[in-house]
Amino acid sequence: MAENTDQDRVETYRSGYVALLGRPNVGKSTLLNHLVGQKISITAPRPQTTRDQILGILTRSDGQALFLDTPGVHSGYRSLNRHLLRATRGALESADLGVLVVEALAWTADDGEALRWLQRSGIPILAVVNKIDKIKTKERLFPYLQSLSERADFAAVIPLSARKTGDVERLADVLIPLLPLSEAVFPEDQVTDRNMRFMAAEIIREQIFRQLGAELPYDTAVAIDSYQVENGQQRIEATIYCRRSGQKAIILGEGGSRLRVIGSRAREALQQLTEERVWLGLWVKQKEQWTDDPHILRELGYDD
Repeated sequence: MAENTDQDRVETYRSGYVALLGRPNVGKSTLLNHLVGQKISITAPRPQTTRDQILGILTRSDGQALFLDTPGVHSGYRSLNRHLLRATRGALESADLGVLVVEALAWTADDGEALRWLQRSGIPILAVVNKIDKIKTKERLFPYLQSLSERADFAAVIPLSARKTGDVERLADVLIPLLPLSEAVFPEDQVTDRNMRFMAAEIIREQIFRQLGAELPYDTAVAIDSYQVENGQQRIEATIYCRRSGQKAIILGEGGSRLRVIGSRAREALQQLTEERVWLGLWVKQKEQWTDDPHILRELGYDD
């Protein structure tokens, strides 16, 4: 039997961009993290945690899938919301393949809007039905899958749980052959294109979501003021922006207790990610109209 050559690999290897679209809180970020095998997109039991287009890189022997995790498709009128919609449009303009992520047994107007965005892009589309592990009676799933398959000309409809390795690998087996014939774009050991400043801000923001729960003021953001590496230590200073004094009080907690917990948990996560010691300083600033302030939006990386 003839051995595979580099030329054989060039002629069969596939690589391309895959846009993950869906309404908020259907599990796109969880799916991305499990696809690439590392946490690069924050998750929390609240909708609209993802605010940026985040690239996740899955490299296999047969191909490289470049996943674009997008903010949940929604309507809004503030400058920040307009940025979120631009990030989603940008992902579709770059994509070779689209994946509509929905929650099993659920279909909303926002699901329909996400599907329309994908259809207007003109790229092939897959449907991923997430959270099937939460359905106790699997017979209820079959008519839902049939109804979903009739909504569009999907290349495939794949039910799965984004937290199960076998399910995610099965999805990758379907995705890779649908990508264009192309060489890999990134080195095989790279899982994202984001730098540590971005990852630090996201990790802090995730802890705000997780520690405040239902009390979380949605209109919060994290800006990295300083990021320095000295003698094996990561030294990070960051500002949490909120819109009202009452929101600031919630984030601080009594005597600053909540902010200390947020900082401590974020520092632990950053140390695990960097494998180095981390010093983290956090401040909270109130600015009522920060979501419409071009200067602050630029600091957060939300450029026009």
